Amino acid sequence: MTDTSLGGLDTELVRRTLLDAAEIAAERTLPRFRSGLAVDNKLTDGFDPVTEADREAERAIRELLGARFPEHAIIGEEWDDKEGSGRFAWIIDPIDGTRAFITGVPVWGTLVGLTVDGEAVAGLMAQPFTGEIYLSLPGEASYYRAFDKEPLRTSKVTELKHAKLTTTSPDLFERDGLVEPWNRLRKKVLTTRYGLDCYGYALMSAGHIDLVVEAGLKDVDICPLIPLIENAGGVITTWDGGRAERGGNCVAAATPELHAEAMAVLRR
Repeated sequence: MTDTSLGGLDTELVRRTLLDAAEIAAERTLPRFRSGLAVDNKLTDGFDPVTEADREAERAIRELLGARFPEHAIIGEEWDDKEGSGRFAWIIDPIDGTRAFITGVPVWGTLVGLTVDGEAVAGLMAQPFTGEIYLSLPGEASYYRAFDKEPLRTSKVTELKHAKLTTTSPDLFERDGLVEPWNRLRKKVLTTRYGLDCYGYALMSAGHIDLVVEAGLKDVDICPLIPLIENAGGVITTWDGGRAERGGNCVAAATPELHAEAMAVLRR
């Protein structure tokens, strides 16, 4: 069945493609997890790790997408962008949370998303070590594990004083005058947890975390997660209230009320 929100693509084909991408990525990442594999640094000043697992997982996903949708663009973390001839672009981060991956912490994930005319309409976060998949299509957000499938819903928290907040690292805010607004926000919430990368957004879509605030994200870091958050009932924007597909400084909240309160604190 085709869906206008997917630009006329077949809904089940998109679902199957996302699930297949998760499976073939897991075949490249999971055997290398906690294996002591070599780590390269993509930066000359600082640390941005990449491994063979990142590169091979993205290569495999690109081959799948290229075979099924040869006219679509592909934007990835590790390889050059592939130009497309139409409205569609696939976004890939083969291992979001490579720092977690290389330290043996199972909060990294494979991200794959689909945009139509630049807007994120479908996406997936897969964590093969725990066997979890969080997947979203228009009007649907679902959790898969083994043979179970359950709908995802964000929490009903509307006030910061009751909110569980996460960000990958406080280091994200140590630039551009962001430390002060971050500190204002974290002092108003119930509790703050660090180090979850993409897993934090997935947990928010399932109602376990209420607020995710980050800075300096790339498009591949966040674009595949946008449909998951929105279709589970949440709200995500940049700090200035714009769409988050291109990354930057982002705020994701379980409810519109919580999002508005967080934005007011960050902007003050």
